[in-house]
Amino acid sequence: MASFQAHLVSWIVKRRIKPRLAGERDVNRIRQILKPLPFRVPKDIRVTPAQLGGIAGEWVESPQGRAPLLYVHGGGYFACSPQTHRAITCAFAKLGFRVFTPAYRLAPEHPFPAAIEDMVCAYETMVDQFGSPFPVAGESAGGGLALAMMLLLRAKGKELPRSAALFSPWTDLAGTGDSVQTNHHRCAMFSAPDVAAGAQIYLQGADPRNPLASPLYADLSNLPPLLIHVGANEILLDDSVRLAARAQDFGVPVILKIFPVVSHAWQMAYPHIPEARTSLREAAEFLHAH
Repeated sequence: MASFQAHLVSWIVKRRIKPRLAGERDVNRIRQILKPLPFRVPKDIRVTPAQLGGIAGEWVESPQGRAPLLYVHGGGYFACSPQTHRAITCAFAKLGFRVFTPAYRLAPEHPFPAAIEDMVCAYETMVDQFGSPFPVAGESAGGGLALAMMLLLRAKGKELPRSAALFSPWTDLAGTGDSVQTNHHRCAMFSAPDVAAGAQIYLQGADPRNPLASPLYADLSNLPPLLIHVGANEILLDDSVRLAARAQDFGVPVILKIFPVVSHAWQMAYPHIPEARTSLREAAEFLHAH
């Protein structure tokens, strides 16, 4: 059963954010709509701007954080930043990680595949720094980008992350999943036409079924263990469900969990929603163990 807080936050998102996003095509206005209220960083968390391999970003660390983690923020490939996702990265820091979040290049100024190239560069620099692979996590477009990064690393013959935690990953920019239509009205944040328009901002004419743009269509063999969390009412539900099934077909260990009621990227509300704390705790336990 979903918590009262999950119902309340989904209700607020559906009435305050979804109507503002509906039909909006100006990238700068969408960026402002998707920008959350500033997150108050806890006193025991240290945030440090940094560059890895020439890619700007920030470290988020706590006294109990020892294990390196690469976090890939979402935002449709054209919005948000490491700063907008500090609620998640601070939670991971408290759960035992040293978190680096790259400020990868955003579309439309830097369309596909610029973001993937930046993530590969940041990851390879972290591997050089720590001497061995480590986990990766990401939500929404960040989840799809984490997968695309692993596919490109595999193609280059590089060692992959140990494991990956993906929150509502956007894995099919062609939008062929049934949930794009069946959850059109249920989804608290997005409508089907707006998701399709967002994909074009990133692709700029590239094939939406290109496996690096839409990892759902990729050969997923030899990927590391995956944990996937998604909301039952999300337009992107089938992006997760079909990814999990396809990964398992390729022999990849997968844990898929579907949460009722929650809105897209509900982990960003972890101080307020029990389901957000549960998701992040389970993800941290999975990443520490794999």
